[in-house]
Amino acid sequence: MSAVDPRLSINQGTIKHADLATALRVTAEAGVQSIGLWREPVQEVGLATAASMLSDSGLRFSTHCRSGFFTMPEGPARRASIDDNLVAIDEAATLAAAGAPGSEAVLVLVAGGLPEGSRDIVGARERVRDALGELAPHAAEAGVTLAIEPLHPMYATDRCVVSTLGQALDLAADFDPSVVGVAVDTFHIFWDPDVLDSIARAGREGRIATYQVCDWKTPLPADVLLGRHYPGDGVIDLAGLTRAVVDTGYAGDVEVEIFNADVWATEPLEAVRRTAAGFAASVSPSLSGR
Repeated sequence: MSAVDPRLSINQGTIKHADLATALRVTAEAGVQSIGLWREPVQEVGLATAASMLSDSGLRFSTHCRSGFFTMPEGPARRASIDDNLVAIDEAATLAAAGAPGSEAVLVLVAGGLPEGSRDIVGARERVRDALGELAPHAAEAGVTLAIEPLHPMYATDRCVVSTLGQALDLAADFDPSVVGVAVDTFHIFWDPDVLDSIARAGREGRIATYQVCDWKTPLPADVLLGRHYPGDGVIDLAGLTRAVVDTGYAGDVEVEIFNADVWATEPLEAVRRTAAGFAASVSPSLSGR
């Protein structure tokens, strides 16, 4: 097996069915030095316990996934969403403090889709901007960067009205880059004809909070959410996109986040090892040293 890249981070979504203890154990056992955690497994054990487990693992913490989902009009549901995002900010800060040196307090935000019965996608995006305005002061106080993640346009109505890196950067522009940045995820943005210019812009503006990689190939599964693949198994120019990100000066961890039923059915340690091997072959040659 190839050497494990020290900048590789396993996003817990890649081993979705592993509980927190298992995810930490297999990541470390595979020789990976960093992990991105999901809120649900953290909440299953409680934040204090999760932070202690992370500290004991010796792993860096790369991101907290995920929050957002605040495109609905003002009302009880929106208030509940904002309140939950404030909790998520505190979770990210606590976990980053518990991780090994080099950990990052980054909270990934998925904006949310069109509210039921609505056709006003422009208005939904403006409500994302408004939500960021409410969350930014608490994030700044907690030392957390909110990372807006654009999702592929096929998710625009049900999951995320922000579809391009350029849109995400426009939403972030009103805020300090240390408080609101963007998540660059190859699966979601590789198709965009402006992607290289947008990555360069994100670098100039200091807004790349996290870089996530996985691959795309067709045909997509019936559930298009589960169409992600190991790096190198699809058609994305991971080398070119990675070079573009590296050229901005980004020197942080690089997460692999895979939603795929076959990957999830693989024994977690084997899935992490396969991820590391694919990363070494398709991403590592384009990375500079940490």
